[in-house]
Amino acid sequence: MPELDLTFRQRLGWIAHVFKAATQNHHPELERLFAPMIARDAVVADVGAHAGQFAKIFARLAPQGRVYSFEPASYALSILPHVLAFNGMKHVSVEPYGLSDAPGHFTMSTPLKRGRAEVGFGLAHLGVDDDKRPMRVETIEVRTLDSFADAARLDRLDFLKADVEGWEARMVMGGRSTLARFRPTLFLEIVESSLARAGSTGADIFELLSPIGYRAQKLNPDATLTDVNAFSGDSDYLFVADRG
Repeated sequence: MPELDLTFRQRLGWIAHVFKAATQNHHPELERLFAPMIARDAVVADVGAHAGQFAKIFARLAPQGRVYSFEPASYALSILPHVLAFNGMKHVSVEPYGLSDAPGHFTMSTPLKRGRAEVGFGLAHLGVDDDKRPMRVETIEVRTLDSFADAARLDRLDFLKADVEGWEARMVMGGRSTLARFRPTLFLEIVESSLARAGSTGADIFELLSPIGYRAQKLNPDATLTDVNAFSGDSDYLFVADRG
């Protein structure tokens, strides 16, 4: 376990988080939804990997491909490799930084719950808000998707999922060349209150993606999709571009 500044109770919570993340499989409805979209040799970007639930889905769907899991938060980064190792997922690479519209460093805040006894690492975020809970605060690195694609010498990118607590629009801005080149299917969480932390809106994402040929579908509560022409409320959205 990497050195983390945790109390004894928080360390017990860390052990529980590792066990649950390694042994439980979440989002089976999304795995079924993604299955026709992700080939066995696909290259997938999991932006905001957290404890690896989506990385596990992508690794199962693309056993002959490659999954790049981007996660900048130290607490999640201390968990993610254990989860991948436990599940034997050697074709998943952990990228220990976030993606934004420009390289740099930001302050990440992670709420502490239950009287500081538990690290709420699923709520870690950049930017400011009015959350009054005590926080773990750290400096994290961000890069751009375009710079990653160049450094990794990507020759394809088939699918990208992003759940980055409001940094989705900035991630798209920093990856426009890569998206235009490879035209991957995108699965993005779009929540207005979270986007506001980065000075963005849901409409911004549509305005960035529409000119490069993306059309959108909104995820419904029953895991079906509805075609939309614009942002139509907080949800997950699937963006598909014509590759022809």
